[in-house]
Amino acid sequence: MKLAKFLKLSASVLRRLDKLLPPEAEEPDWQAWAYRWQAVGRKGILESLPRPHTFPLSRLAAVDTQVKRLVRNTEQFLNGKPANNALLTGARGTGKSSLVKALLHEYGNQGLRLIEVDKTDLVNLPALLQMIEKRKEKYIIFCDDLSFDEGDSSYKALKTALDGGLSQRCDNALVYATSNRRHLMPEYMDENTATTGIRGEVNPKEAIEEKVSLSDRFGLWLSFYPFDQNDYLQAVENWLDSYGLSLDETARKAALSWSLARGSRSGRIAWQFVCDWAGRAPEERVLD
Repeated sequence: MKLAKFLKLSASVLRRLDKLLPPEAEEPDWQAWAYRWQAVGRKGILESLPRPHTFPLSRLAAVDTQVKRLVRNTEQFLNGKPANNALLTGARGTGKSSLVKALLHEYGNQGLRLIEVDKTDLVNLPALLQMIEKRKEKYIIFCDDLSFDEGDSSYKALKTALDGGLSQRCDNALVYATSNRRHLMPEYMDENTATTGIRGEVNPKEAIEEKVSLSDRFGLWLSFYPFDQNDYLQAVENWLDSYGLSLDETARKAALSWSLARGSRSGRIAWQFVCDWAGRAPEERVLD
């Protein structure tokens, strides 16, 4: 009787512990094209994404120069030639993340793979690099919407991964990051002064150097700019084409009305309009 009670209590404790402990590490599905890295303890789990969000590069509008430069860098990487880590910065909704995702559609058959890493999981990035360094595929480590707050030290793991630290840089991995901040960290007016600043920094120039040193580790910088009306309508037309629709006069006026209501013109706004427009029945596609 006591044994049965003990076993029942033990089972209850184990069930509760199982909810707290991280899942048991398993061999990643190396057949997948896209992954998500999640830090667990001092290591992490590489979770495969069977249905990655990707599309042709031709869907992007008003970023031809940026596409050309990143494609060239990526092709160098795939061909085993020297290539740079890339930092994509600029206006929101202009295609920074979409450009990286579209690379998977274009080059997945050539061995390109995409690993999404959240800022909070960067601390275990060396464990990820160790996991993939012997693989034959080429990996882009994708850090989307990357920025760091004052006092945040997780960027140091990224700095090590970008330059390799004491160990040699992983030959089959590059980091592509997107951000609205050029230097990824907050900057303050008093940092532009030659004095100690209002916060009493003894060597303010060294503090600035510390912040700039992270973005300097990206060899390729790509800047994205706000869309004008023509850029916006081109993006709308590209996305409409993916649904077999055309940018007729009614759709054009509706797209402009949509952007006015949002107070912005960008590739993201164009995509959101097309989702609404394509989802309507033909007889509903009229100006609201």
